[in-house]
Amino acid sequence: MKTMTAIAALAASLCLAAAQEHDHGAHGAHAAHGAQPAQAQGHHGHQHADFESGRFHVRVDGPAQPIGDIILIPGLSSSPEVWDGITDQLKDRYRIHRIHVQGFAGAAAEDNASGPILGPVAEDLARYIAEQRLDRPAVIGHSLGGTFGMMLAARHPDSVGKLMVVDMMPFTGAMFAAPGVNPTVEAVTPAIEAMHARSSAMTDDQYRAQAAMAVTSMINTESLRAGPLEDAARSDRAVSANAYRELMLTDLRAELPRITAPVEVLYVNFPGTPAGFTDNVYRMSFASLPSAQLKRIDDSAHFIMLDQPTQFAAEVNAFLE
Repeated sequence: MKTMTAIAALAASLCLAAAQEHDHGAHGAHAAHGAQPAQAQGHHGHQHADFESGRFHVRVDGPAQPIGDIILIPGLSSSPEVWDGITDQLKDRYRIHRIHVQGFAGAAAEDNASGPILGPVAEDLARYIAEQRLDRPAVIGHSLGGTFGMMLAARHPDSVGKLMVVDMMPFTGAMFAAPGVNPTVEAVTPAIEAMHARSSAMTDDQYRAQAAMAVTSMINTESLRAGPLEDAARSDRAVSANAYRELMLTDLRAELPRITAPVEVLYVNFPGTPAGFTDNVYRMSFASLPSAQLKRIDDSAHFIMLDQPTQFAAEVNAFLE
């Protein structure tokens, strides 16, 4: 099945969207265990939430009297800067909480250096909401960030007011299932483990070159690639590779019915496939949550907020209303 093979190859390339750690200076200084109080100003000009975690730290923007809270979660090897555009549009009305996962984009690996990553991050997101006394915030997650959002909303349904998932399915590993094989974690594990082993065996130069190619393929707008490319280059190689492996072996389809918040899913067309094929894949993926609103965004690669910022902003504003 050529289309599925092409999609599996694309998904595999995401594993390479991070390179060897080489610079933890700027944001490593703001790692979660040393997070600044919410009103303390970092040297980047943003504020950091007063929250102790070895999983992520949080940038906070917004007015003293916001009309609501929004949590923005970036994807694999990404930094909070991918949300700069939508943050600038919303921060006059809403308080924006931008997550920076430890090990990604220059942040020290901290507790993400070993062991599971996805579940612990989701649990700390729930704790962040509780400790900051946020009242059912809207949560928007891109790629791996969408997985964190789905985990959070399914496992702590009272914590989330609304959930937007940006270009992510509840079981991305299904792409690696052989034709005619029921896509389960067990069925795809050998392929995922083999891919992880190949990635781990690469030299740093090979890994970095493939990472740059992967990130470039995810953003159509050439002028906006520099930031995500730098984020990938400054990410901890082991953290990114391990998080990707864990993502591919995580199936949230059975957990989706636990989500009580309204859910909207934005997605893009799989390269080289008919639009109807992509639509069907997403419908099947979210079949266990029939209330989810699915919308395809055309003329965009994986980073919708960069390739289609006007449409993305319109979708977010409609989602929030």
